[in-house]
Amino acid sequence: MLHRTVGFLFFSMTSGEKALLNQSSRYLSPQKNSKLPTLLVLLVAGCLTTMTGGVVSPVLPEIVLQLQLDPRWAGTLVSMHALMIAVFTPLLGILADRVGKLRVLLPALLLYAVCGVAGGFMNSLVPLLASRALLGVASGGIAAASIGLLGNLYSGEARSRVLGYATSAMTTASILIPLLGGWVGSFGWRYAFYLYGLSLPTALFAALILQDNRSKSSVGITADEGAKLTQVLRKPQAIRLYLTLLLAAAIVYSVVIYTPLYLKEVIGAGPALNGCVLAVRAIGAAIVSAVLATRLAKRLGTEEAIALGFCVMAVTLATIPFLHHLHWILPTAVLFGMGFGVVVPNVYDSLASLAPSELRASVLAIGTGLNSMGQFLSPLFLGPVWKYSGLTTVFYVAAGVAVASALLSWFPAQKR
Repeated sequence: MLHRTVGFLFFSMTSGEKALLNQSSRYLSPQKNSKLPTLLVLLVAGCLTTMTGGVVSPVLPEIVLQLQLDPRWAGTLVSMHALMIAVFTPLLGILADRVGKLRVLLPALLLYAVCGVAGGFMNSLVPLLASRALLGVASGGIAAASIGLLGNLYSGEARSRVLGYATSAMTTASILIPLLGGWVGSFGWRYAFYLYGLSLPTALFAALILQDNRSKSSVGITADEGAKLTQVLRKPQAIRLYLTLLLAAAIVYSVVIYTPLYLKEVIGAGPALNGCVLAVRAIGAAIVSAVLATRLAKRLGTEEAIALGFCVMAVTLATIPFLHHLHWILPTAVLFGMGFGVVVPNVYDSLASLAPSELRASVLAIGTGLNSMGQFLSPLFLGPVWKYSGLTTVFYVAAGVAVASALLSWFPAQKR
């Protein structure tokens, strides 16, 4: 989504990726000079949803140690925001279609900064979780509004390419954000929370650059549009895609939450090293989502490409318990990211294709909400596995879920 950058922190795209975006903007629209700033701001705003969990993950072992958290519930500290994103993103997506996406985006960006920074001042688990929950509400508003604006900015193959670049920007952000969070958190885990204040300059640029080009007649969702939305949501293909997003998110968060804990247990990794490993995980996703995801879908078929991505994720997860040296852990993390980079843009593009433009924000927001629900459910199911069976079993269970997800995507393609 998440995955998510600002400046070189929010907007961590490499010069090569910026060149790709410039090239794509020339290809996508003759109005490249007017569309490109809007596109960049939307990518930056969307990248904040990845930052929500990425900042905290590298310092989770230190938080668990200082607050003496039960292993069964410790992972919810990273995923608490995801529950609120899951609940509020669909609602805020519908609200964005009704009142205007920009009117949802700007307050959400401000709330994001306030609630995110507040977590650094909390001294116990419950208020810390409460601040994370409010941060999730803000993230839901950012996700719903930004992806809605982005989905309506382009259409057809152009939209497919842009969604791929958006995923690339988001996953590239998850390279720098864990690095930054781990480095800042090495001076004290509370300092990592102050990074959420970087959403304030994003809000400023959004207010200056973005425009919500809605016609006056399009305000609100009519009864007829509501019926159309219901029809879209009832399609078996839509249900399958939503379930795929939920499972993909649960699998990814098994790595985000439990890899730092595993590395601390096996090799005594601190926040900085954990941040490096989480950052490297995103390199493969950034490259694949920007360059290969659409090409693989064209060559193999969308469902087959998604299934292939899940298979790559399953193989890498199953090998993690055998890796005790950093020179093996890092390439495995990159390979896992490559699988993720194939799955996400193809699933979102398939969802966007199912909806008319006036309902696209709602349809995609529901998908983003289910993606966040998967993130929240991941530690709820895997936390007991960690507590009673150990961290290695966690990765085996996640690998099994990835295999099941591959089959879920592959079987419909075989029936055509």
